[in-house]
Amino acid sequence: MRAFDVVKAVALATALAAPVGAAAQGLFAPAVTVNGSAVTNYELDQRAKLLAAFNTPGDLGAEARKQLVEEKLKLQELNRAGMQLTEEGLEAAMAEFAQRANLSLDAFLAQLATQGVARETLRDFVRVNASWRDYIRRRYGSGVDVSEAEIDAALARTGGPESVELLLSEIIIPAPPPRAAAAMARAEAISKLRSTAAFEAEARAVSALPSRTQGGRLDWAALSDYPAGLHGLLLSLEPGEVTPPIPIRNGVALFQLRDIREAPQAPAAIAEIDYAQFAIPGAGTAQAEAARIDGLVDTCDDLYGVAKGLPEERLVRQSVAPAALPQDLGLELARLDPNEASWNLSQDGTLFFTMLCSRTPVTAEGVDREAVRNRLLSQKLSARADILLAELRARARIGQ
Repeated sequence: MRAFDVVKAVALATALAAPVGAAAQGLFAPAVTVNGSAVTNYELDQRAKLLAAFNTPGDLGAEARKQLVEEKLKLQELNRAGMQLTEEGLEAAMAEFAQRANLSLDAFLAQLATQGVARETLRDFVRVNASWRDYIRRRYGSGVDVSEAEIDAALARTGGPESVELLLSEIIIPAPPPRAAAAMARAEAISKLRSTAAFEAEARAVSALPSRTQGGRLDWAALSDYPAGLHGLLLSLEPGEVTPPIPIRNGVALFQLRDIREAPQAPAAIAEIDYAQFAIPGAGTAQAEAARIDGLVDTCDDLYGVAKGLPEERLVRQSVAPAALPQDLGLELARLDPNEASWNLSQDGTLFFTMLCSRTPVTAEGVDREAVRNRLLSQKLSARADILLAELRARARIGQ
């Protein structure tokens, strides 16, 4: 080959390779630095996708940047303290995280992968935050205590919300990934309504729940029946107002307050919820099968007979604290009385026959006081962690 041809060939190869190299360089280029440690565009993109998978509301890009900057600060502090999570501890923490969605770790990672989230992204997220939690306990735990007087005061304050009953209307809009954006847009529009008639019309048109036939109207229910994370939101409503869209798994929930009153007798706080879920595969026939099973069972114990001879994973029965329930399951169980069932929840073509077995109230001694002690201790440690993180951020060199 002549020298001129060699030069042309090299120039052509360089020109063809340049866009790919530039794109890769841009993807892994620093978007922000924290004390000289870079957060790349790739990390920002992955964290935003992870937040989307968690149905996080708001500006995902801004939240991703905020979280990753804070995690760089946490990681630097953990390195200074010589705190590292073992591989066994990390795997256990990831499995525990997946369990919050009622999934195995492999199934959870597979679900994230369909939304473009890499395994390493979840690993990094869990590694930093689980290590930070352990570090805060180790650093401040011996110096933080909760007195009996503080527990008494906290117990005295819990009477208010438990004595409230709400008259709500509900809508759940199905939002599988291909339709998530459209469902959220419809939910945003509904959240601005102030007319009960307009909300009821929307419920009949778009809600996936049986209550749509009565315009989403629910009977009076204690605030304590609903997931604890929603208590503040529901109490902030005026009659006629609608909640902002509440993301749940494969759906978006909305509630409209019709009325509020003091309960004639305040119900006891709930320590545990005992529930069962029987998985029914087959999108075409699952509804009919669920209705058939409903006619066979009177209590949760009867489901063991239904599941006899089938794979063990088809029937799951658990007793958990209300706060440990995924939000969609917590909302579903809030609608049920003991030994009542529904089949509104589904995932990946599997319908879940969901039955409330019982609600166990906290006792006057022991469990109640210990739960309050742990909650107050967690609040105090969280406050210490917030102060430490603010100090780290104030001293940090953060560059855009």
